[in-house]
Amino acid sequence: MMKRWLSLIGIGEEGYQSLSSAARLIVDNADIIVGGHRHLAMVPRGKKTLLPWKRPIHSSIDDLVEYRGREVCVLATGDPFCYGVGNLIKKRVPIEEINVIPAPSAFSLATARTGWGFEEIDFITLHGRNDALLEVVIQPQAKLLILAHNGSTPSMVAKKLVKRGYGESTITVFECMGNPAERSVYGKACDWVECEFDPLHTIAVECIAEPLHTQQPRLSCLADNFFSHDGKITKEDIRSISINALMPTPGQILWDVGAGCGSIGIEWMRRDKRLRAVAIEYQENRLRFIAKNAIALGTPNLKIINGRAPQALKRLETPDAIFIGGGLSNVGVFEACWQALRVGGRLVVNAITTESEAILINLNQNFGGDLTRIAISKTHPLGKHTGWKTFMPTLQWRVTKGYMAITQ
Repeated sequence: MMKRWLSLIGIGEEGYQSLSSAARLIVDNADIIVGGHRHLAMVPRGKKTLLPWKRPIHSSIDDLVEYRGREVCVLATGDPFCYGVGNLIKKRVPIEEINVIPAPSAFSLATARTGWGFEEIDFITLHGRNDALLEVVIQPQAKLLILAHNGSTPSMVAKKLVKRGYGESTITVFECMGNPAERSVYGKACDWVECEFDPLHTIAVECIAEPLHTQQPRLSCLADNFFSHDGKITKEDIRSISINALMPTPGQILWDVGAGCGSIGIEWMRRDKRLRAVAIEYQENRLRFIAKNAIALGTPNLKIINGRAPQALKRLETPDAIFIGGGLSNVGVFEACWQALRVGGRLVVNAITTESEAILINLNQNFGGDLTRIAISKTHPLGKHTGWKTFMPTLQWRVTKGYMAITQ
């Protein structure tokens, strides 16, 4: 077994003197120390080699492997595995070869100041990430801890809260926690005064919704009017049934084939931050709808593929679930999806034409699964009275790929 040649040491604003005796011993005896300029300035130089991170940082991670066999120390802010460099390093170096001594994370320091329990908080980082990620976590009574991207992040957060109808929400900025120059700034989103903060800060938000704010539910499906579309959308009621049939499970990936405006992939990703989705669509105007909706509804990491199935499905990551909406007129699309789907994965297909229904009935006979006819009726004005409006029924086929199905 390879010895632990790489040490990953968390360091706070207090610097070298705040390290434990074990951590200081590792730093003092390292041949090479890697870190940001701010971190490297905190440690005694001696005869060791100090290497600042390169840009992009991935190139420095690649360099670490070349030092295997030497005593290498990486300095990181707080807890290296709290949205930190540790997550990048472990992709190249097995954890069995790494000695980790964390310091308190920014989140731990912030909870010590707010008194919030970890179990009641949504944690999010905007450092190097799209601020659209905030859209999903802004919910009534939610408590958010946010790692900032830059000095103007609090102003951006305040504007988003006001726009969403959460202007009474409270914002606290914790700047340089642990440093003698630490300070905190408190205010309401609606009264927030735009100013610049030190880049190293954490934002605590207690979301307070206005009584008539427009809700964007996270655990149930959104109303159709939240999506920009040209009519090619899986309607709310059918979408809810379809998402339930797909059974989103954290860490899984979905293919939304013939994505239209992207509603299924977006709803899938809104359920949990660990879910991923790929939207496959070939019409240019609908691709624009997908991109716009993904940003507006908090799933900027939705992967969008410009192409037509089955050709566009090649070389995509193996899916755990596949949705084919709007009908299945090309059996070749099913065959490509079925071949790509992992064993135990789920396939859900919606059909609204008799021709597509015939295909699903045949596939159900050959591959098993369940067929469900979904008929939705809603009330609407009928003169001075109220009547029922029946929408076009949908035939839904749900099937799980078993080991025996591989040979079919």
